[in-house]
Amino acid sequence: MAEVSFHEVSKVFPNGTTAVDALTFTIADGEFMVLVGPSGCGKTTALRMVAGLEEPTSGALAIGGEVVNGVSPQDRDIAMVFQNYALYPHKTVLQNLAFGLRQHKMPTAEITERVREVSSLLTLNDLLDRKPAQLSGGQRQRVAMGRALARRPRVYLLDEPLSNLDAQLRTQLRADLRQLHQRFSTTTIYVTHDQVEAMTLGERIGVMCDGKLLQLGTPQEIYRRPANVFVAGFIGSPPMNLLSATAAGGRVDAGDLALDVPGASAGELVVGVRPEALRLVTGPTEEQTVQVRVEVVELLGHETIVYGSMRGRRVATATTAAGIPSLSPERAIVIARLDARRQPAVGEMITLGMSLEDVHLFDATSGEAVARPEPLASRRLAGS
Repeated sequence: MAEVSFHEVSKVFPNGTTAVDALTFTIADGEFMVLVGPSGCGKTTALRMVAGLEEPTSGALAIGGEVVNGVSPQDRDIAMVFQNYALYPHKTVLQNLAFGLRQHKMPTAEITERVREVSSLLTLNDLLDRKPAQLSGGQRQRVAMGRALARRPRVYLLDEPLSNLDAQLRTQLRADLRQLHQRFSTTTIYVTHDQVEAMTLGERIGVMCDGKLLQLGTPQEIYRRPANVFVAGFIGSPPMNLLSATAAGGRVDAGDLALDVPGASAGELVVGVRPEALRLVTGPTEEQTVQVRVEVVELLGHETIVYGSMRGRRVATATTAAGIPSLSPERAIVIARLDARRQPAVGEMITLGMSLEDVHLFDATSGEAVARPEPLASRRLAGS
């Protein structure tokens, strides 16, 4: 059993910086868990504490039900894959794959069998006599993963292993990682700042910011029900449209966006709608609609990303900008992910429709999600 659990784990560095703050959650045996967040959020520090490379300042960290605070890295039965590959430059691929096994004094026959298995699995058979300098970035990363796989540890730790690769290689190796996990079912903790990697790889995702775990759930849970404004703005590409709003008497106003929401608490709110929830409307529709002026069009072949503006104020988060700086402060940018067959022109007024079930509401002070309103026929979106 290789369950990994954090119980009120904190890490404070000597200069007083709190990298991890009271982290409490459990990674099940055989689970693929992704910790995601912006640079400096504490995710790599949490991973290094599991590896034994950092010692918690307080709290308990357990692997397989045994607390490992103070246990040396070599006694934890973990294998780690780093962002910069960390291969031995003077050793061949074969020697790199076998190195950890030789350090554990494994029988030669078993070393040969494990190296053969992982080299075949990762298509490294033709590269075994080469040294790292003779390999591409993707090949080096496969060697690094193979070295960890050959160990067959209780826990795999992956620290942004794909961030140095180009987009096509990242896509390929993401699929490789999923297949490898399905085959070996080893407990895996994967750290990344890339929310696309998090969504495609993780069985569960932990979103971190400022050392705290803000939300833990499956990719779909986090995407469909973000717990707060930060998670809403971080998960999703392009990010969720977040607009400042005021609620009074059951009405929520966010500039040109107006919703009738009986029972909505009076006060300041943030309204959120994902770009993919917006659709181009060209005729009569039962959907709620809003008019925007097209400011920027990005043609991506399979889809069109439109940046439109409307009266209102976009909310910026720690990872998203408020909008296009050249626009007046009274205009808010609304991003829509549209079908590629219709390409609006800059300066054109277009009508966007949405389902009211795709509207998210957050408390403007705490940033926490509030109960999402039920669909009501009386709701409407006013045009600009």
